[in-house]
Amino acid sequence: MYWVKNAKDSDETKISYEVLDGQQRTISICEYIQNNFPIDYKYFHTLTNDEQEQILNYELMVYFCEGADSEKLKWFEIVNVAGAVLTKQELRNAVYTGPWLSDAKRYFSKTACVAYQIGNKYLNGTAIRQDYLETALDWISNGNIKGYMSEHQYDPDALPLWTYFQSVITWVQGKFSNYRKEMKGVDWGFLYNAFKDKSLDAAVLEKEIARLMKDDDVTNKKGIYAYVLDGREQHLNIRAFTDNMKREAYESQKGICNNCKKHFEYEETEGDHIDPWHSGGKTNVANCQMLCKECNRRKSGI
Repeated sequence: MYWVKNAKDSDETKISYEVLDGQQRTISICEYIQNNFPIDYKYFHTLTNDEQEQILNYELMVYFCEGADSEKLKWFEIVNVAGAVLTKQELRNAVYTGPWLSDAKRYFSKTACVAYQIGNKYLNGTAIRQDYLETALDWISNGNIKGYMSEHQYDPDALPLWTYFQSVITWVQGKFSNYRKEMKGVDWGFLYNAFKDKSLDAAVLEKEIARLMKDDDVTNKKGIYAYVLDGREQHLNIRAFTDNMKREAYESQKGICNNCKKHFEYEETEGDHIDPWHSGGKTNVANCQMLCKECNRRKSGI
């Protein structure tokens, strides 16, 4: 196991340690001794006294790492060279060790941690690989994770981060009470940051979400949640006209652009919704017209 040695003042009167590598093993040992699970059907408290003493007195090999942030990061890369590929957040944790990170891990980095208990339906990844911590940091910092960790590295606790995360989940559950599997992995924190102070009718949102979920032209169902808040169609990946649809429309128009009325080769035209999708127009032959590229781009920019 590898620990980082932290000292806040030059005479090292205040020393703390952060687990650099071996967190899962450390937690497993502690939880077994606390009778949280059995091994070979035996809990720790059912062992004989000498068996308990053998475990409690077993010497663990622990290396202490200290030095500049770059040195700590190099250590972490070396000790994990034979293991799984390190995630970006695991590498960040190796650099920004301190009391704040130790407390943050308590909320976000353990199997079945409190962040998992309230947020696992909404987040991708796993807590033990630091995915939950990374997500919460990404949200609260608006994408500047390193800056946030550097600023708060020596804070005594991570309560503001945990409080913020709870607020995000509470807001989501209040505004989008009908849970769907598409809600997992949405960047809820960014939506919360942008819309938490706006007046939103949950019933109106649900009615629009239900309509869009049934719309075959919406190919990115996950993007519906951002769309109903900011109205940007690019979240939805609206189904494009197929080549057959466009070819049929082109032939019926005899190659004439429906806007400028000039003739163009097929490759010089693009498919366009006659009735816009956001007004209820469908992506089918009846609603397809061919415009020259210039006219179509000009229309799209209006």
